[in-house]
Amino acid sequence: MSASTGLPPLVLVSGDEELLVARAVSSALVAARGRDPEVEIVDRAASELTDSDVLDLASPSMFGGLRVLVVRGTQDLAEDLRDALIAYAAGPLDDVMLVVVHSGGNRNRKLVEVFKGAGARVIQAAKVTRPQERREFVVSEVRRLGGRISEDAARALLEAVGGELRELAAVCEQVVADTDGIVDERAVARYHRGRAETTGFAVADAAIGGDLAQALTLLRQALDHGTAAVLVSSAVATGLRDLARVASAGSGSKFEMAKRLGMPDWKIERAQRSARSWSEEGLARAIGSAAVADAAVKGAGVDAGYALERLVMDVVGSRGRASGRRA
Repeated sequence: MSASTGLPPLVLVSGDEELLVARAVSSALVAARGRDPEVEIVDRAASELTDSDVLDLASPSMFGGLRVLVVRGTQDLAEDLRDALIAYAAGPLDDVMLVVVHSGGNRNRKLVEVFKGAGARVIQAAKVTRPQERREFVVSEVRRLGGRISEDAARALLEAVGGELRELAAVCEQVVADTDGIVDERAVARYHRGRAETTGFAVADAAIGGDLAQALTLLRQALDHGTAAVLVSSAVATGLRDLARVASAGSGSKFEMAKRLGMPDWKIERAQRSARSWSEEGLARAIGSAAVADAAVKGAGVDAGYALERLVMDVVGSRGRASGRRA
């Protein structure tokens, strides 16, 4: 721990679970901003790191203040840059925090071992694969959000949603928000019954991607298996809002934009791909349709199923880069 900043000069994020990696890096950046609101942050993928970045890392700041360098995917670093980071770890500066993300595999493993030996703060972000680990994740996620969930409810949620961590986290947030924080089996059944592949997120992805037949099929399956209509409308609205934020943010790498927008890099990457097929006018129309559908499924409309079908068709119909053109 640096005496001058109270922050660890070296942070190692080890693993390739995208959600956990994104949270670990975000936590480090939040801590840095808490110490210095004007902290200078440089965020690089391994392929983007340059000799100049490494030179700047080891050079005292001319203007003072805290600096952070995040290097992602260090298992793919060129040997000379890897060795430069290893050399820096032997004597890190007090006013700099170096955050390296490594997949946890054998490539460039020397970097991991050196950072551990140098006393780096190590944050594990390995894939969550075993059923017990997933249950523990659900329980801890609900607790993190201020709620409580029973073991039986956690198992029911996993059976309904599947093992994809990002979606598990989103559903935990939803059920905690829509209950008094006590999540039981009835709450899980009410908000997220059905097969894992027929969730609101799957419907949203298909609609925003322009696949009308697939979106309608997934929607009907979701509703037939008890998925709450509000989850579907919420997922579509969230997907469109994410798309709008990324589309209006300009160019940049997914890591730079993730830092700028406060979104996970995987969401940035997905939205960047989708944005190529959307115009500002089309996106505005789709967001308006989502607001109408959200009101309908919450009681303003008579038939929630019809409202969602209309929403899916409106979103797909609004997709296109310019008025009158569809991608």
